Amino acid sequence: MPSQRATLTPRIMGRLRLASQGLLGGGFATVADAVRWMTCMQAQDLGSALWAVGQRVPGTAASDVRAALDAGTVVRSWPMRGTLHLLAPEDLRWILGITGERLMKSVAARHRELGITSGDISQCRDIAFKTTEALKAGGAPGASREQLFQAFEDAGQTTKAQRGIHLLGSLCQRAWLVQGPMAGSNGKVGVQQLFVPFDEWIPDSRDLDREEGIAELLFRYVRSHGPATIRDFAWWSQVPLTEARAALHAVKDRLVELEFGSSSYWLSPETAAMLDDAVPGSRPMLALPGFDEFLLGYQDRGLVLAPEHAELVVPGKNGVFKRIMVSGGEVVGTWARTVNGKSVGVAPEPFAGELGPAAERSFQAQGRAYLKFMAA
Repeated sequence: MPSQRATLTPRIMGRLRLASQGLLGGGFATVADAVRWMTCMQAQDLGSALWAVGQRVPGTAASDVRAALDAGTVVRSWPMRGTLHLLAPEDLRWILGITGERLMKSVAARHRELGITSGDISQCRDIAFKTTEALKAGGAPGASREQLFQAFEDAGQTTKAQRGIHLLGSLCQRAWLVQGPMAGSNGKVGVQQLFVPFDEWIPDSRDLDREEGIAELLFRYVRSHGPATIRDFAWWSQVPLTEARAALHAVKDRLVELEFGSSSYWLSPETAAMLDDAVPGSRPMLALPGFDEFLLGYQDRGLVLAPEHAELVVPGKNGVFKRIMVSGGEVVGTWARTVNGKSVGVAPEPFAGELGPAAERSFQAQGRAYLKFMAA
């Protein structure tokens, strides 16, 4: 370990996280590279997910991320926490093997309320396979959610009161279906994806047993999200803390430990090496999407978001994260997309007063990049 290092502060820790996540410097060469590095990127809101990838892959457009979904070089499914994420296709099956049982237990009570049994799920699997096969014979690449819901209804499986989406989620969490190419709407770019049989869309998957898989998942989480604690990982992955600690013992020789406050944080040696020099990221302003992994990917977000500002990002603690402005490794405000007639712009909402001239210029440059990215 080097004898002299930068003094650790919350802002330094935040800047190290920006570096780990590919948000400083050159980023990644391709959409698939960024998603594979991040392992799982929160993608419940597709528009936010597109920009989250765009911020990590310079020179891309939203259409490039959609093209990756169309080509299957990136997939979107429910691998953890009951919410959609972007993943590399070869990673989805083994991650589901780790998280699937806990996911199913977490929705068991809701399934009882909805009257969903294991027999219903098996029947809907068969219906979905027949439906996608019939559509494929007619030239369609997959089935829309509405088409599957109609097929379920025709077979006596009601889809009302969220029952349909729980059935679809169950099929995806069991690796029977996966979301595939984007579904257009009347010639326009849509926000929905078509559902396809898992094995057809992802013919090649990595094979990791549970112990090996948890160790792999932890190592990649720390590499892409560090500095982070073992509790951050356990929350993010929903892996039980006992198993997470066992995995840490298996991979800790490839990681660096930092003591900060009363906690141990872990990060990659490459990121830790930045402490030997000036840690980058002290000046640039970043306009990140809502639900970005920089904030959402940790149980404890207090390092980068002051507790007194938390409700400004998640009003009413309703689970909906506003877009965030990040400066020097710290969340300093939120921002919004504005529409005035035919004019579309962005507006900063700093926590403290107004932005200074340099920060305002930096934010507006980010805003222009965002509007250009989403329009292409």
